[in-house]
Amino acid sequence: MFSLQTIFGKGDKFYGLLEQSAEAAHESARALHELVTRKDHAPVMAAFAAARAREKALAGQISEELVNTFVTALDREDIEALNSALYKIPKTIEKFAERYEIVSARMGDVDFGARALVLERATTVVSEMIGELRRGLRIDPVKKLQDRLQTLESEGDRMLLSPYRTLYVEGNDAMRAMLAKDLFELIEKAIDKCRDVGNIVYSIVLKNS
Repeated sequence: MFSLQTIFGKGDKFYGLLEQSAEAAHESARALHELVTRKDHAPVMAAFAAARAREKALAGQISEELVNTFVTALDREDIEALNSALYKIPKTIEKFAERYEIVSARMGDVDFGARALVLERATTVVSEMIGELRRGLRIDPVKKLQDRLQTLESEGDRMLLSPYRTLYVEGNDAMRAMLAKDLFELIEKAIDKCRDVGNIVYSIVLKNS
């Protein structure tokens, strides 16, 4: 005969799975920063592949556990929303990596490093926010992390516009400018995906406070 503690304890597994998923997203962002700041891309692309495979496996495991678990630590729809939002971060980063590998020779001195660093910091905040779910849904620390995430998103928006003068006005290679714009916007999209995760976590905390 199962005790209530045993039944309810099974729901706690989702905290760990979501934390692992957030860490996989952070690993992808860290690999992206290395990709755009070092010349040897082969080890970095291997890191992308490993993080992406890990994220896919975790997303599938979370979906499977939702089917097989009667009691969950959070509402099922909240777990599903977080699982989907976390999955989209490394997916977007992988798109950047694949395209960057093809066109990097044409990018020359275009600086993606600063924006990649903002993304890496955003995934760090995401990991901290996911970790807060296990600690009792405390609104004050989650609000502070949400504010940090909003600041990073604003910084990413501001940085998105800064290279366009050089690329479009002062440059003479239209194709290079278009390729760079596409890559910049993918980094910005990944930062937006971090914001989406933060919004979901914050709404969960508000709902349960």
